[in-house]
Amino acid sequence: MLPALAAARRPWPAALRALACGAATAGPVITLATGSTPPPLVHFTVLANLLVAVAFGWSAVRSWRGTPPLPPYLTGGVLLLAAITGLMHHLVLVNYTETPAPSTAWPLAATVLLHTVTPLAVAADWLLLTAPRTLRLAHIPLWLTAPAAYLALALTRGALLAPGSPARYPYPFLNVDTHGYAGTLTQALALGLLFTALATLITAADHLRPNVAGRIQHRRNRISPPAAGGLK
Repeated sequence: MLPALAAARRPWPAALRALACGAATAGPVITLATGSTPPPLVHFTVLANLLVAVAFGWSAVRSWRGTPPLPPYLTGGVLLLAAITGLMHHLVLVNYTETPAPSTAWPLAATVLLHTVTPLAVAADWLLLTAPRTLRLAHIPLWLTAPAAYLALALTRGALLAPGSPARYPYPFLNVDTHGYAGTLTQALALGLLFTALATLITAADHLRPNVAGRIQHRRNRISPPAAGGLK
């Protein structure tokens, strides 16, 4: 039983996923160590990276043990969170003058890890190490619960803080003091529709992409030395 278990282990995917887990952990750790305003755990990016770290740590352990991979409804949700993190930073937040650019090495390293390295690592894992045609449109409502929960958290936190408190709202487009609740919720709804479209695009791409993971596994099996047969 032990040789069969060892043969089922997937050391290279385990190592790559462990590295991705490390990157997703390093960004929040550096952010917590250097401090930021608002507090780091209020940032969607930090929370998303922590979820990615947990998922990839778990996935690395399962790859090393040779147990089945994480279910698609989890891997798809992690992929969507990573995509939102990267795209929102590079396409939206960089256009807000209220968002200060990192001025020292450690905050800059955290920014690169949080918004670029982790999303790219998650995308590479999806493209290279996971089987295609497993994501479903029925998974999308579950994936969107994380952004919806974050919206409720950010607005509740802002409502509990006194008006004029520094960094009362973590992102400019969620600033009720500036946009009012109607304007903020309208922007949140627009983002929710964009996230739904992104989730749909990811699902469609999953059904069109080639089975790279299967080809890699097939090639590895072909070059592996054959098992010794019994004497006849």
